[in-house]
Order: sequence, then C-alpha cells, then structure tokens
Amino acid sequence: MNVHSRGSARFFFVTGAMPCPYLKDRAERRVVTELAAADAERAYETLSRAGFRRSHGFAYAPACPECNSCVPVRVRAPEFKRSRSQRRVWNLNADLLAETLTPVATTEQFALFTAYQTSRHGDGDMARMEFFDYQALVEDTPVPTDIIEFREPEGRLLGVSLLDRLADGYSAVYSVFDPKEYRRSLGRYMILWSIEEARKLGLPYVYLGFWIAESSKMAYKSSFRPLEAHDACGWRTIENTDEFTQLEPVS
Repeated sequence: MNVHSRGSARFFFVTGAMPCPYLKDRAERRVVTELAAADAERAYETLSRAGFRRSHGFAYAPACPECNSCVPVRVRAPEFKRSRSQRRVWNLNADLLAETLTPVATTEQFALFTAYQTSRHGDGDMARMEFFDYQALVEDTPVPTDIIEFREPEGRLLGVSLLDRLADGYSAVYSVFDPKEYRRSLGRYMILWSIEEARKLGLPYVYLGFWIAESSKMAYKSSFRPLEAHDACGWRTIENTDEFTQLEPVS
C-alpha cells in the first residue's frame, strides 16, 4: 500500500509471518516503510506519533491480524513523578556517569551487548549477532540518534542506551546493561534518566516502544506514569493497566 503526502508517495509493506519474539506460539507480522534520506526526519516524526518504531533505516509497527498485545506507549515527561521504588533505583545509581555520544559502535559496548543477550535473551536471534551486526544496529540510522554510556566512577561500562531525538521527545530504540548488576535495576534507571533529560530540555514525551502485558520482559513499562497508549483512535492516557486489554489494533 502507499500513502501520498505533498506530492510524494510513501510505500508500506507487510512482512510474512515470523515467530513472535515475545509471546510463544504466536506469529508476528509487521508493516514496514523505508526512511529515505531525503525526508527521513520528517517522516519519522510523523510515524512515531502514529505508534511506529525504528530499526536501522526502517520504521515499523505490528500488523498481526489476530493479536493486539503490542501496545505503543509513551511517558508524559513533564508530569512524571518517581514512585518510591523508582526513587530507590534512581538513588542507587547516583554514582553512575552518563555520557552522550555520537552513535559509533565499540568493542566494549559489544561485549556488554553480548553478555546481556546471552543472559536475558539467549534463545533469540540477537544473541547470535556478531560485531558488524551490532555496529549496524547502532550506526545505521537516517535520523538524529545518540548513544548514552553509563559508567562507574572507575570507568567500567555498565549500560548503553540508544536514543532517537524527536522534536517532541526521545524515542528509546534499544538498551543493554551488565546482567551481573541486576540489583541496580539498570533497565529502569536508563528510562528514568531519559525522562529526566527530556524534562530538562522541555520535551513532552519519552517513547518506550511496545508494552506487552503477557510478556514479563516488557511489562515493567506500565510502571512509568502518566503513560499514554496508542490505538486506532490515537494516543490516550492509561489510568489502569487493565485498560490495555481493551485497546483496538492499530490499522
């Protein structure tokens, strides 16, 4: 299918069915469009507000005919207040040093990426990625992107977060952390850091990708409030996580 905008056409393609990486015994299909260099930033801004995510030079959204479990969500950063447990995570990581860098892959990052994938997603395709695959994940971007390194004062790398910069906020593309440092809750901390940075810059949103109630690996996103979810009617605030099950698939 294609969508015409300002005299140009944008083409969308639906992938074939693939095993779902989040829910067993389910198939995944995506609607995908290329972010061409000429209009990549403008198109990505529009697509992000429509619930799309980015991978390399493409934007995509779920297109599963019998499943609507993947719900695009974003945090309203200016209104966000840390819960008691989130304050504990924030304080626990107060010693970390965050550095915002140009998205260039390093072997140090890749070692952390590999340790994370082996520990958390050992049965997934990403656990078999080689350095050049990781390099493409980080560097193959047609839009403004930062990579954030989180280090101990002594210099040891504990976490890496890849963030796209949008006119209305940050979009969290991918994050990895040292699995041995599970007590720090680094995944949550990196989201808290992104929200704080958005607040400092006066940006309204942090896009967190897809929230999946049935997936323990993705369910934590519902703890960041106020949270908005995207469905066929657009973005709306979610007051109760039970409401997620009532959302309509994005068409």
